[in-house]
Amino acid sequence: MDGRRVVITGLGAVTPVGLTASESWQAVRSGVCGIAPITQFDPTGMKVQLAAEVKGFVPENYMSRQEAKHIGRFTQFALAAAQEAFADSGLVCEAEDLDRCGVIISSGIGGLSITEAEHDRGKEKGWDRVSPFYIPMGICNMAAGQVAIKFGFRGMCTCPVTACAGGTNAVGDAFHYIRDGYADVMLCGGTEASVTPLAIGGFTSMKALSQATDPSRASIPFDAQRSGFVLGEGAAILVLEELQHALRRGAQIYAEFVGYGVTCDAYHMTAPRPDGSGGAKAMAMALADAGITPDQVDYINAHGTSTHLNDAGETAAVKAVFGDHAYKLAMSSTKSMTGHMLGAAGAVEAMFTALSLRDGYMPATIHYSVPDPACDLDMVPNEGREAKLRYALSNSLGFGGHNGSILLKTWEG
Repeated sequence: MDGRRVVITGLGAVTPVGLTASESWQAVRSGVCGIAPITQFDPTGMKVQLAAEVKGFVPENYMSRQEAKHIGRFTQFALAAAQEAFADSGLVCEAEDLDRCGVIISSGIGGLSITEAEHDRGKEKGWDRVSPFYIPMGICNMAAGQVAIKFGFRGMCTCPVTACAGGTNAVGDAFHYIRDGYADVMLCGGTEASVTPLAIGGFTSMKALSQATDPSRASIPFDAQRSGFVLGEGAAILVLEELQHALRRGAQIYAEFVGYGVTCDAYHMTAPRPDGSGGAKAMAMALADAGITPDQVDYINAHGTSTHLNDAGETAAVKAVFGDHAYKLAMSSTKSMTGHMLGAAGAVEAMFTALSLRDGYMPATIHYSVPDPACDLDMVPNEGREAKLRYALSNSLGFGGHNGSILLKTWEG
């Protein structure tokens, strides 16, 4: 589709493998695993003992102690990542038309830990004693709202809540919003902080989580021994800009955003269509949106959750879209390092995809050991590799049948 060109000019992140975008990317390049025993609560007696937690995060490094007290952990992550991304972009609020600057930040679950704590408080002390900050701290859209307040962005501010596809929907929607002329700058991404007893218990009961106790055999996308995903947390925020707006101010450009596809399986609450047709259509839409052919894609940052249904279905979807070229491109899952960050996953993976294009580097699917005939593509096993890359996709597939795919291009300015 014709429209204004859109580029990525700033990145910020808080992830299980780093407290900044650059730290996280260097860890991914080095194959660092962010999965470890749960520390945020005592999981004694629970089947799942591992998670991909953010480590060493100090809210007061990004906001005052008073502010941090009344902001949920998922919003704290988003604010930290947004401040990094904004500074990285070199934007100056005073030089911008803030009515043409917006925010789209996803969260799948929002302040679940706040709900758990306030529910306990209400049961103990009476429901009228629940904190007056409970609702504004816990609702999913508050990360987007707080980021908009921080920078004074008065354009569109919203929060896609599409489970594991949310981060991809946020950056994809922001791309279209700029491309179609409604904004010049968007802060977009996803955030999540749901390593809590209720979340772990809920995902465990539906048999979605790996119960492995060895971090090296827990999140193992595309491996025949995969047994479920590992819950992660964190945030990533990207600055998207209209190309001429970025060029006029001499901005650095990480990659060009060229395509976005979004579909729904309309099939099952949690399971994807076994043939991967919904995800395939999203990928095909992203390619059509950019006006390129399948053989031009070099790399895919896969959704790759380490569940049997997802990984086999996503592989089938790639084969359906790319045909013989599926065996020539590479596809890896950085969830092998970060775990599954739910509503933040797509944003973190969009960031990694942009950095893959900038550096000409495909990160590995670490801890890959036992091949699965249903996942027989080049999964970049165990060691990342240098490669000449021009186009790269990033996929996200969420509960409810949500499918999103974004297509980025190496900046050739």
